[in-house]
Amino acid sequence: MTDTTTHDEPHGDALGTRLNWLRAAVLGANDGIVSTAGIVVGVAGATSAHGTLLTAGLAGLLAGSMSMAAGEYVSVSTQRDSEKAALEVEKRELREQPRAELDELTGMLADRGLSREVAREAAEQLTRRDALRAHASVELGIDPDALTNPWHAAGASFLAFTAGALLPLLAMVLPPASLRLWITVLSVLAALSLTGWGSARLGSAAVGPALLRNVAGGALAMGVTYGAGALLGAAGV
Repeated sequence: MTDTTTHDEPHGDALGTRLNWLRAAVLGANDGIVSTAGIVVGVAGATSAHGTLLTAGLAGLLAGSMSMAAGEYVSVSTQRDSEKAALEVEKRELREQPRAELDELTGMLADRGLSREVAREAAEQLTRRDALRAHASVELGIDPDALTNPWHAAGASFLAFTAGALLPLLAMVLPPASLRLWITVLSVLAALSLTGWGSARLGSAAVGPALLRNVAGGALAMGVTYGAGALLGAAGV
């Protein structure tokens, strides 16, 4: 009987790509939600002036989104530079000592469970087909045609932060003054629950810990900033 069972779990480069995208998106959205919520809730603890809340929220959104994008661009650019440097080293070694590189590739394949004879044959075939790609994949874990892109990472972080930040900002400035604080808090906690659930599901991880971390962190941030804002407001600062 033919086994028709399909396996849809991610493998190899697909998993790496998904996790990189997930990391940038979740970090950006969470930072946007928590940092902007902290700002507007903190300001709400000191004043109920609509204009002040809007200005503070917009400033936090713009500053945070640009900071996230710049930070991600610098980080991924550094990673890309490291990948390119490692590939240049491999090119030079393949050019200057091809025999030693073939032996090295054979050893790495043998370490993965192949017999020495099969590993040697596989190494020779891979080397004839594309020696640099073989070493980049087996030795470095790099796809020469799919190096990390700093602009993609920066754009994803900018958009994710902005999307996350809009929720607490709108929740604080649109409802009536008597309800805005509670609506903001509940909206933020609901959004953090959703991002925690989504990150766990997409990353094939346990939902409970991810959700708890997001919600607890957001609640703590809002509690601390509101308390600080209330103290400063009471002191007339």
